[in-house]
Amino acid sequence: MLARVLPWRTEVIQYLLITLNYWVFTLSDGALRMLVVLYFHQLGYDPLNIAALFLFYEAFGVVTNLLGGWLGAALGLNRTMHIGTGLQLLALGLLLVPSPWLSVPLVMASQALSGIAKDLNKMSAKSAIKTLVASDQQHTLFRWVALLTGSKNTLKGIGFFAGGALLSSHGFQNAVAIFAIAIGAMWILSMLTVQADLGKAKKKPTFKQLLSVSRSVNILSAARLFLFASRDIWFVVALPVWLASEFGWDFWQVGGLMASWVIGYGVIQAATPRFFDARHSQQAVAKWGFLLALMPLLLAAAHSKQWLTPAVLITGLVCYASLFAINSALHSYLIVAKAKHDGVSLDVGFYYMSNAAGRLLGTILSGAIYQAAGLGWCLLVSSIVLIISAIIAKRL
Repeated sequence: MLARVLPWRTEVIQYLLITLNYWVFTLSDGALRMLVVLYFHQLGYDPLNIAALFLFYEAFGVVTNLLGGWLGAALGLNRTMHIGTGLQLLALGLLLVPSPWLSVPLVMASQALSGIAKDLNKMSAKSAIKTLVASDQQHTLFRWVALLTGSKNTLKGIGFFAGGALLSSHGFQNAVAIFAIAIGAMWILSMLTVQADLGKAKKKPTFKQLLSVSRSVNILSAARLFLFASRDIWFVVALPVWLASEFGWDFWQVGGLMASWVIGYGVIQAATPRFFDARHSQQAVAKWGFLLALMPLLLAAAHSKQWLTPAVLITGLVCYASLFAINSALHSYLIVAKAKHDGVSLDVGFYYMSNAAGRLLGTILSGAIYQAAGLGWCLLVSSIVLIISAIIAKRL
């Protein structure tokens, strides 16, 4: 329908529609994460209990990516994307109950649905790009993947800020309602416009294909697990709680800093193809992984010397964001490039299963290590885990 109206190729129109869906979804996902962390911190929950609220979010992501890749190949990526967007709407709806009903089991159930929704949406969007780009256009593939992923993270950062700001100005339920309306509108639009057969495998996939037999995909998946575990060990719970408790920052300040970090990270991620040739990405991924491991180590040293002032922390966050963005962009391109073309979502789903497992591990460790030993140890463990990721990536 849109191809008749706009003078663009069908592939570009579909890419824009998928990206728009991913943007709106990610905005709501980032806001919801910040709303839950700050709201329950306000209610007096300790870091480990706050981390526990997200366990189902991350745990269900492991299963969702594995089965979602199979569903995407069997049913089409448009259907898995629509299912994910609908589940996010349901997750937000569960949190619209009166405040006294916001029990831990209800929030965990909402986060479980949100985790399933997020990973279905992400797997669908990333896999769809492979089907829209010719196999001999690898740098175009690199640019499209980096743009989708980088812009997504920028929107997630804006979601962090919006979550903190709306919590301060409108309260928890009203903030959730605003994002539910946006998700509902996008859900309807995508169902009307996205191709019905997008990403559907020519041969019906079997359950035996859920586990990857590709050496490159397996190496990338293992490296990705440790890469994202390293980030969430100190970033997902420990850092926002530390900012609120040590610096006495208000919700909008914490949300603003987290948002600025993710926005900057997304911008750098989207720009990475300007500085790297797709042909040399395999050699670059391990080298930049080792460089990234230095940043949390330096921040841990500053923390131990009591030098971690707001200015030092922000400077460290900028450097960390730059290096992490480059690493993530290289990883995201390589998995799409290495995935088989027919049934691409099987390999991409397996890869993002590892990504979800890393986030789950990082979330648990973030609350546990911070509560037991503080932010400094979170940073130190993060550096060690990054070194493991880089060693694995070097095998490519």
